[in-house]
Amino acid sequence: MTRVVDAITGIALLAAAFAATAGTEVFTVAGVPVTHVPDNATVVELDKPSRLDKQLSQGLPDKKDAAARAVQKRVAGFKKAYGEAYSGLMRAWRLGVTKVPAVVVDGTYVVYGQPDVTAAVAEIRRAETREK
Repeated sequence: MTRVVDAITGIALLAAAFAATAGTEVFTVAGVPVTHVPDNATVVELDKPSRLDKQLSQGLPDKKDAAARAVQKRVAGFKKAYGEAYSGLMRAWRLGVTKVPAVVVDGTYVVYGQPDVTAAVAEIRRAETREK
């Protein structure tokens, strides 16, 4: 039970960090690459949890008990990656991201379908200027 509480606490803390993020966030999946990503942008791969699941179960022993022990050992190494992956999913859900790639600026403005992040941010900045 303690491990579950630790995992939930870790995920909640990461979610709070994502919620406080201002700046550029990029949401994509492994098969949809993005380019020209600024160094300060946060990139979230929405399919990361399923890819981690595959890595976690790769090459497990055939015997059930041995496989269970191997998974327990591996989970410790995956804890941070899972926390970050699920925090990214929660952030996308909170923002209402519906397509990829999605470039979100300041948690408010979004451009869908533009794989060039710098171009998407420029498009958002132009729209902001027109609004003023």
